[in-house]
Amino acid sequence: MKLAYWMYAGPAHIGTLRVASSFKNVHAIMHAPLGDDYFNVMRSMLERERNYTPVTASIVDRNVLARGSQEKVVDNITRKDKEEHPDLIVLTPTCTSSILQEDLKNFVERAQIEAKADVILADVNHYRANELQAADRTLDQIVQYYIEKARKKGELPEGKTEKPSVNIIGISTLGFHNHHDCTELKRLMADLGIEVNEVIPEGASVNNLKNLPRAWFNLVPYREIGMISARYLEEQFGMPFVDITPMGVVETARCIRKMQQIINAQGGNVDYEEFIQNQTLYVSQAAWFSRSIDCQNLTGKKAVVFGDNTHAAAMTKILAREMGIHVVLAGTYCKYDADWFREQVSEYCDEVLISDDNGAIGDAIARIEPSAIFGTQMERHVGKRLDIPCGVIAAPIHIQNFPLGYKPFMGYEGTNQLADLVYNSFTLGMEDHLLEIFGGHDTKEVITKGISAGSDLGWNKEAQGELNKVPGFVRGKVKRNTEKFARERGFSEITLEVMYAAKESVGA
Repeated sequence: MKLAYWMYAGPAHIGTLRVASSFKNVHAIMHAPLGDDYFNVMRSMLERERNYTPVTASIVDRNVLARGSQEKVVDNITRKDKEEHPDLIVLTPTCTSSILQEDLKNFVERAQIEAKADVILADVNHYRANELQAADRTLDQIVQYYIEKARKKGELPEGKTEKPSVNIIGISTLGFHNHHDCTELKRLMADLGIEVNEVIPEGASVNNLKNLPRAWFNLVPYREIGMISARYLEEQFGMPFVDITPMGVVETARCIRKMQQIINAQGGNVDYEEFIQNQTLYVSQAAWFSRSIDCQNLTGKKAVVFGDNTHAAAMTKILAREMGIHVVLAGTYCKYDADWFREQVSEYCDEVLISDDNGAIGDAIARIEPSAIFGTQMERHVGKRLDIPCGVIAAPIHIQNFPLGYKPFMGYEGTNQLADLVYNSFTLGMEDHLLEIFGGHDTKEVITKGISAGSDLGWNKEAQGELNKVPGFVRGKVKRNTEKFARERGFSEITLEVMYAAKESVGA
């Protein structure tokens, strides 16, 4: 067993809670020991919403264990049912409370006798699934529950909407720029004359899930959440779905053309080519910018991309195909969907890395020494230590990735945001050197350490002074090369002589 000090995807119950709390008037009850009940704090801090349904923790302690949890769990469910009058109550254990092997399904059946709301147990394997897999599974479970409930009652609407319409599946709370992406996707659909039938789970009512089959097709913008539901709807109702993420000029156009194909196959008569042309030339500044002298300064620069499947694959394509940037490594922590990721990015990068070990990614970045990183907040921390700039493109994320201003990553406005992110992430020209000449906030005498372990080498005063004279944008590389040279030859301290010898060894 390996101790992890950073998880790229959280435990399964976080995924379940994200989906349950995204719906309107759905209450989640978490059967967990004290310490697992941090979801409310995390959501209120990051999303900064004025109004949302908090999750209730049904705490497992020694007193509960002594007499069994059933009474307390059932009491919590029926109490919340009377207090909140929810449409649905979702009960979920955490990976910790799952160890108890309690019959939670029986608890739910007991509670259903008294509760007016629907009550379900999140059907997720908490030992095997992570946050993203659990969110995908929970959404599908809720969709299936309400479709089957309507079917049994004979309440499933028949036929499609009069005009072409779409369900947008997978927008959820705590998702990376999800709210802004959703606004942009709604805007895009309005421009294309496509009605938005339902957006799930964010802001949706479970009572409206029976209307999902009325849409002409489904759009799944994020591969991590929504794919299982889309496949279920395709299997049950023959509903086609689009799983092309509209990020970047090329993929946005490809997504729109796929929607055009689906609509026309169902009797529609639409042609979006003029729209695509107009948006590409005049709304998206990215197409123009990629041909400008500023962007040409980035041509051939090395970059590393890492994140979830959706964002890492999209960013790799944008950098390589649209901006001429050399993607040396593209990676994802979604190991369960590795084949899809490899198929998407292999032709656009030199190396593919599938791993959820943050140490391995940090070491790979240190080895490659790219000009910029596009990754998660973890890679941003790695970049800080290596003095390599990083643009954050995927979760895990920080409060700064929930901007109050409008910053979608999808659609044509998203292309502008991405172009800015890419350009501003690179250290350009001599800016660091100029900061040191004129005295700027980046002028430091700190010797940064490596990634896998702290530096075991000391620098004497003369060597450190010489290192500080090296321009900032190459100082990290000089430091690492010198330390590598010293270790290979058994030196315990770096002096001026060692620095000069290291310089000679690389022919600098």
